[in-house]
Amino acid sequence: MQRLGVIGGTGLIDMTLGEQLSAHGLTLVQRDAVTVETPYGEVPLTCIELSKGDEKKQLIFLQRHHNNGAPSRPPHMIEHRANIRALLDAGCEAVMAVCSVGAIPEDFPPGKVALADQYIDFTGHQSTFHDDAAVFTSVTDPFDSTLNEALENVLRSSQGFDAQERMRYTYWLAQGPHFETKAEIDAIDTLGGHMVGMTMPREVKLAREVNLPYAAVCISSNWAAGREPGNASQDLDHHSVSSQANRRLAPVWACMLHLLTE
Repeated sequence: MQRLGVIGGTGLIDMTLGEQLSAHGLTLVQRDAVTVETPYGEVPLTCIELSKGDEKKQLIFLQRHHNNGAPSRPPHMIEHRANIRALLDAGCEAVMAVCSVGAIPEDFPPGKVALADQYIDFTGHQSTFHDDAAVFTSVTDPFDSTLNEALENVLRSSQGFDAQERMRYTYWLAQGPHFETKAEIDAIDTLGGHMVGMTMPREVKLAREVNLPYAAVCISSNWAAGREPGNASQDLDHHSVSSQANRRLAPVWACMLHLLTE
């Protein structure tokens, strides 16, 4: 792949590439900050040009919570149409999103990095480019199967998991900005959700509408409300969640650099 879009959030604050590049035979050529104008608002992008021998590669990084230099935009106020349109207009061949999630099942403990292969969105809030005419987009399998297959292999290898380890989960979209109650998590569990977050499905819906291949790499940053072993009343704290997610970036770097170089 020549040009990969990467969306970061709580689980990937910025793109500070270092020794990861040399391990994949890549060299940093240039790094530029640009602002893209879209019909839905301006979007800041970090454009990173890399070389592998004589071949040029590009990473286009977008921080989904960008907020004109102010503290992070809250999840329910993000203009996802602007973000996806900016990556499309930048010529990205695919998008790899990085998400920090609260985990429900015992086999997705904090620190594990896995993939989304389905989502459940009962928020009732639309996410579409088609406000003026009825256009119905299939999302039976919302995530790109080729990307997920490649990323699953990378995540198994980078984390030392064998072939029996579950690597794909269903993402439940919560409206936010509040975390969930214990009762809500119990209901989500019953309905088939494995992890909870406040953003990602709105992105993949839009990517599907414009035929932009999309995969979501999900970092289990904390147990969901009521699921902390030995302490079902443990409060959730945003800063602790963010800190845990940003300690588990090695498998994330491996994923994005694999997509660029293979």
